[in-house]
Amino acid sequence: LKLMGCDVASFGDYEAPPERAVPLIFDDTFGGVYKKLLFSLDGTKLLGGILVGDASEYGTFSILAKGTQPLPCQPHELLVGKTGGSALGGVDAMPDEAQICSCNNVSKGAICHAIREGNLDSVGAVKSCTRAGTGCGGCMPLVTDLFNAELKKAGKVVVNHLCEHFPLSRTELFAVVKVKELKSFDAVIEHCGQGNGCEICKPAVASILASLWNEVIVGDEHATLQDTNDRFLANMQRGGLYSVVPRVAGGEITPDKLIVLGDVAKKYGLYTKITGGQRFESGHAYGKALRTVKSCVGTTWCRYGVQDSVGFAVRVENRYKGVRAPHKVKMAVSGCVRECAEAQGKDVGLVATEKGYNLYVCGNGGAKPRHADLLVGDIDEETAIKYIDRFFMYYIMTADRLTRTSVWCDKLEGGIGHIRDVVVNDKLGIAAELEAMMQRLVDTYECEWAAVVKDPEKRKRFSQFVNTDETESCIEIVPERGQARPEFWPNEVVSLEQFRMLDGRTLGEHEAEETAAMSDSIEWVPVGKTWDFPKDGGATIKYGKVQIAVFNFSSRGEWYATQNMCPHKKAFVLGRGILGDAAGTPKVACPLHKKTFSLKTGESLQGEEYHIRTFSVRVDGDDVLLKLPSTELLDGELATEIGCQLATSCQTSCSSAAAQPRELLEV
Repeated sequence: LKLMGCDVASFGDYEAPPERAVPLIFDDTFGGVYKKLLFSLDGTKLLGGILVGDASEYGTFSILAKGTQPLPCQPHELLVGKTGGSALGGVDAMPDEAQICSCNNVSKGAICHAIREGNLDSVGAVKSCTRAGTGCGGCMPLVTDLFNAELKKAGKVVVNHLCEHFPLSRTELFAVVKVKELKSFDAVIEHCGQGNGCEICKPAVASILASLWNEVIVGDEHATLQDTNDRFLANMQRGGLYSVVPRVAGGEITPDKLIVLGDVAKKYGLYTKITGGQRFESGHAYGKALRTVKSCVGTTWCRYGVQDSVGFAVRVENRYKGVRAPHKVKMAVSGCVRECAEAQGKDVGLVATEKGYNLYVCGNGGAKPRHADLLVGDIDEETAIKYIDRFFMYYIMTADRLTRTSVWCDKLEGGIGHIRDVVVNDKLGIAAELEAMMQRLVDTYECEWAAVVKDPEKRKRFSQFVNTDETESCIEIVPERGQARPEFWPNEVVSLEQFRMLDGRTLGEHEAEETAAMSDSIEWVPVGKTWDFPKDGGATIKYGKVQIAVFNFSSRGEWYATQNMCPHKKAFVLGRGILGDAAGTPKVACPLHKKTFSLKTGESLQGEEYHIRTFSVRVDGDDVLLKLPSTELLDGELATEIGCQLATSCQTSCSSAAAQPRELLEV
């Protein structure tokens, strides 16, 4: 059935025997929908079930089956609905033990309790308090829904503002930018915002600008708005390193090109990995954009193929490459109903038939997989491109930030039916406009990598330090299976303050000694020219063995400097963070996990105990100077090698401190 394009799903104990389960069956012969749910003998618990023809409730049913709380409704209401409304109340119906954040194992109950007891007033506060959403971020739509639901229960007004700087939702902001033809962040915040922006609104506005006007994101006016992945055209990994994914459209590559990739990897000693599916995939793996278009070999080689899936996949990828969206977008093309490319698990999937292609939308894998919905069947390639144009652009226009197409569809009033009306039936009369907007993006595409390679000034941004050509390893590298990889983060992490106390002296004794020594040796040290540091952004300088991040906060007319190492994971990355303000306080957001710090005091703005060291900055003409102690003194406190030890070899480094109290270690 699944191979024929029919939704099929099972969950829980769907084969529970009659002695402990009672089945309820819904069989709609006309609609082609069959549902079998198995309940406990007393009808208070959903044990498992099978869904055929309509698997849209799989996620909710799966959570109910995993939970231990009684059902929120009568068993039959799960099949036929509740008189006067829905049997399931969205996130309200989830049991308290339902896992919301799989990265940090945070339950619904823990989040709701924190919101109520802590009187939390923002999603950011929920993240800081519970750690939900601080991993991969895939649970943020659910976290946001829970936050809004708790606010409603408390009688508070729920707003969908982008952040404190914009009293608009992303959808509303998109419309304003489009109608007013605003083409820079400064113009957008002047017209409808306030303050200096932040790590939330800057990337969101950058995405909107790219989706509308398609200017190269690494241009001077847009570069520092981007998250670190888009700014440096690669995916940030542990320790501040990056992974690079070359574009190989459709996964099809010649032997000569394959050799080139191997030669580059060999020349620079790079860790190399093909995708988990053991295929060559490609795309903007770093951006909220089209990632890949997966394909099987189709009629090119396969004896079962009925369409040229590789050729169509290459065409689709080359058309939509670089198009920015609210979240990442994945596509696939399968050459027959055997579905080797798994197109029905993608945001856009095409499955070949004898007559053309079936077009599926709004699917995804990950922690909460969703089967894609059939939008339209048996269409030719030209029609498929037309409908994808409309679908993709409508999603870009109307979805909230960091919302996948699956979540967007589920939240959209009317769901897949509404999307079909807009995309296929042109119910809103905007199909031509959607197509024209997408065609403009296609026509104005410019390769970001080429833009950097061809521009010496842009290439300078990829230097580790702006005041020297030296490079410095910031993480311990170990061999494994014939390749090099970064050492694992330890379970026990020692802070800089604790590290300094391992000789038996107290932190106060250390600070008193350092203050006395530094007061006699502090001087103004030139570290670069004003043009070395991007406007409203940062760059890193090397001073002795210490890395210092210097920030040109031009929209405030201010300069700041801090240690480059983020104390959270001991990664040397703060110079690549996004600048902004929180209630007027200038801040920098670490690009790894968005930990934020005051640029004035160095304190954590999320209530963490750790902080960062700050330094005074002075500008004389074109020269940028920092007020610093001698290199010898600062090396003893902030040398890169100390951070590397703390980040990757803490247990070894601290083995000599066995006599120290156990509470010195942060777990």
